[in-house]
Formats: sequence, structure tokens, C-alpha cells
Amino acid sequence: MKTDMQIKADVTAELASDSSIDASAIGVMVHKGLVTLTGHLDSYAVKHAVERAVRRVSGVRGIALELDVKLAPEHQRSDPEIAEAAMAALRWHSLVPDDRVKVEVEDGQVTLTGQVDWPYQFSSAEQCVRPLLGVRGVKNLVAIKPRVRGKDIAGQITAALTRHAVREADHIDVAVEGSVVTLSGRVDSLAEHDAAVGAAFGTRGVSTVVDKLEVGG
Repeated sequence: MKTDMQIKADVTAELASDSSIDASAIGVMVHKGLVTLTGHLDSYAVKHAVERAVRRVSGVRGIALELDVKLAPEHQRSDPEIAEAAMAALRWHSLVPDDRVKVEVEDGQVTLTGQVDWPYQFSSAEQCVRPLLGVRGVKNLVAIKPRVRGKDIAGQITAALTRHAVREADHIDVAVEGSVVTLSGRVDSLAEHDAAVGAAFGTRGVSTVVDKLEVGG
């Protein structure tokens, strides 16, 4: 088990190794494996990159993002400009179906709504909007149309966990109600947590994953 000091050192090093992140602008605190990040960033895309970097570090049990997005003057855009750019990005993205995702923007916060057929379309919609200039946050409320029976979904998730080499697969309970999957149990790390949630979310017919997994301990 890593100490909090070791986790902090590893998180700081991981942030510094990512060329898209200005690690000097980010404060790192660790308590019982919970990493709290503070500071001001100049884009939402960087905030997302920071979270991904911290999740790669072993020993991290949770993340609290107390990071403000304060756009640089050259990155600021009006809500109508952001909405127009987001609609164009969605329209030009080959993995997002035409006219299935709607965009609302308020104070730089983008909300996506609509319905798609597959989880990868859900993820792609957010991915193509996240790096746009002026965006301060993204809320993805796009629904995924259910296609498969609950029993089939549970079996596919269990098989996916085994394929992805999640060591604690036997300790993860998969409950399915309609197209909603609830994961509960315990895993050793955030990496295994993310692999389990990703396996569930990437399964055909899953629209929502309720995450009740505990990390470490």
C-alpha cells in the first residue's frame, strides 16, 4: 500500500509528464488515498486531461476536482458561437448520428441531449465538444436506446471483465434492470474501477451505469 506522500509524489510526477498540462498551476493534496486538486485552468479540455492523468496513478482511491476553468482571453467565446461550433463538430463527426444530439449552452456550459443507439456514439458526442474554444464544462444527458435483454447484458459484462483482465472480476456484482446496470463490490485501484465501468458501459444495450464500486481498503 502506498502512503499519501508517495501518492502525492506520483500524481505530481504524472501531471508534470503530460505536456498538455501546466502542473505548476495545480495544487495536490492527498488524504487516505483521496486526491484533491486545486487551481485555475485555461480550458475544460485541460481539466479533463488532469483527471485522466490522476486516474492513471496506482493507489488513488478517489479524486476531488476543485479546479476552476478561467478561459484565457483568446479562448473566450459567446454562447451562440459555442453552440454553433458544437453543432458543427457533431455534424462533422463520423461516429455521431446526424440530428440525434441537441446542444444547449449557458455561460460556456454545454448540455447535450437526445438519443443514440450505441455507447460509443454517446462518448463520441462529448469527446468532439469538449476541446472547443469557450467551453467551460460539458453535461452529457444523451440517452442510449436499449436493445438487449437484461440477462444477456449481465453475461456480456461478466465476459468483458474477464477479457479486460480485471483481477477483482469475481468480486464485482452486476445487476441489470432494463438498460440500467449497477456495479457493486470492491476493486484494488481506480484503473480497475475504470476498466469495470468501461466494460459495462461499452456493452450493447446499456444506457446507464450506476457505479457503487469501492476502491481499495
